[in-house]
Amino acid sequence: MRKPRDTSTHDLEQALRQKTREVDVLHRITESISSTLDLETVLRHIVDVVVEVTKADACLLYLLSESRGELILRASKNPHPKLIGRITIGLGEGITGWVARERTRVVIPSNASDDSRFKFFHNLPEDRYQAFVSVPILAKKEVIGVINVQHKRPRRYREDELALLSTIANQVGGAIENARLYAEMRRKAIQVETLSQVSETVVSNRLLEDVLQLIVAMTAQMMNSKICSIMLLDQDKEELRIVATQSLSEQYRRKPNLKLGQSISGRAVLGRRPILVPDVAQDRDYMYPEMAKREGLCSLLSVPMLVREKAVGVINSYTSVPHAFSHEEVRLMQAIANQAAIAMEHATLLEKSFEMQEALAVRKLVEQAKGYLMRSKKLSEQEAFRLLQRQSMDLRKSMREIAEAVLLAGEIEASAYDRAKA
Repeated sequence: MRKPRDTSTHDLEQALRQKTREVDVLHRITESISSTLDLETVLRHIVDVVVEVTKADACLLYLLSESRGELILRASKNPHPKLIGRITIGLGEGITGWVARERTRVVIPSNASDDSRFKFFHNLPEDRYQAFVSVPILAKKEVIGVINVQHKRPRRYREDELALLSTIANQVGGAIENARLYAEMRRKAIQVETLSQVSETVVSNRLLEDVLQLIVAMTAQMMNSKICSIMLLDQDKEELRIVATQSLSEQYRRKPNLKLGQSISGRAVLGRRPILVPDVAQDRDYMYPEMAKREGLCSLLSVPMLVREKAVGVINSYTSVPHAFSHEEVRLMQAIANQAAIAMEHATLLEKSFEMQEALAVRKLVEQAKGYLMRSKKLSEQEAFRLLQRQSMDLRKSMREIAEAVLLAGEIEASAYDRAKA
């Protein structure tokens, strides 16, 4: 007859297996997330490991925004990828917001949606799942996010599972912060490079159209814009028209001109201040909400192009997901917008300079033609000028063309006279 094992021995073996599993999981997490500093890759690795450990039907990872006012869905296994970045939760809102605010986990074995703190989002199937665990992600003893685990059927979570999930959440906090710092450094490097390139472009001898097109392309890359555009002000018509955009959408490119008093961009120009819109499709002042939905446009930053306190146009930057533009982003956009305005003024001055040079050249030609007519036709200066004007009107030619023709005729006549004399 087999002797039953001692209960204490069994418990020790079980605890050892649990610790071994925990060490193995943490080792794999450390190995996985230390292999890259790309934030999105780190977050996907974390979700994959959590799903494997918990056998979850859905896993959602939220990160606290830079303003620390809301949680943003940044990675998941279910719901669909298109909702990444689009689901936001305020602190204290829903179970997820409650966990972030209270810095403690929530465990619901069944009927999770019946909890008074539960909040439905977009009628997702996952909202109907039975079991729910939510744990805070900590870094340096501060909450930086939340991991949610869901199961379709009721599930009684073991204490060792919950402990492991909390340990994972604590372990990955530092990796997430490192990836965020790396992303921030890269973003600042791109910003500095973009500002430098914009400055070089503005002082170049490129045509204005090329300058503005380069500016929107560089700005779109820096801001990670879905669409970036420059609209210039027509003072006489009090309208804004698109002159440059990196968008491939023909519908957006052909968007009608905007009246100053009837558009968000117009308000930015009239007020000479940036305007931020969380979701253009929901804003009553946005003129084309249907187009915004079709093009996948969400948040908008509209910044006036200012030169000596005068607004000459506006730069618009759209995102494809909800985005809270930071003060730094607004300042950078304003700097670029002002550079674009300087490019406009520079081009206008060059154009005026060319016009003045052209006018001076035409004046010299007309004076020479008048002199020839006065000598050859015995005309007064006024008569010679009127003859040139009449020829210009009758033949529908410019004064330059008529003067050049008169001088050419004079040269031909003088050449023929010299040949006959010889």
